[in-house]
Amino acid sequence: MDISRRDFLKISGGTAVAAGAIGAGLTPEEAAAKELELRTKGSTETTTICPYCSVGCGLIVHTKDGKLINAEGDPNHPISEGTLCSKGQSLFQIVNNAKRLIKPRYRAAGATEWKEVEWGWALDEIAKRVKDARDRTFKLTSKSKVKEKQPDGTEKDVEKEFTVNRTDAIAHVGSAALDNEECYILQKLLRSWGVVYIEHQARI
Repeated sequence: MDISRRDFLKISGGTAVAAGAIGAGLTPEEAAAKELELRTKGSTETTTICPYCSVGCGLIVHTKDGKLINAEGDPNHPISEGTLCSKGQSLFQIVNNAKRLIKPRYRAAGATEWKEVEWGWALDEIAKRVKDARDRTFKLTSKSKVKEKQPDGTEKDVEKEFTVNRTDAIAHVGSAALDNEECYILQKLLRSWGVVYIEHQARI
């Protein structure tokens, strides 16, 4: 008997549906009606932006009873037009993931294990350490050698002192998930601290 690949898939699919209906105790008519029912029925639809990179692809998410039940590309979004990369397609797992950390963890100096801490404590600790590092290492001036022209026309290396207002103890690596406005605000903040070692994840 000659069976095309398309016919084989139809037969296989019909067999799977029938087996599932029998297992669930449904008649063929009830199974067909169940198949047509959308899993997003009765859910709230919201449009949002993918959090992974700065491309800003559009998403449609469906929530029901306070839980995310579906995430897909937004066909009306001007950037992605409904498409998502492999990371964007896995967004459902960001929320529905038993292994996802929902609180910060801290490992003290010399300790071998991480412990769960509160967000307030973690943010205060980060702020305290940033300020301490800046206060200890902040330089108002720095000496550097420059070439200076002499009266006889020759050049000579001369050590001069320059105002720098910087710290060499702090560096920052930006994220590709930041948009232009966030990068601008972040640059203003870091420069106000005197940070000069500023890099970006997308360039590394």
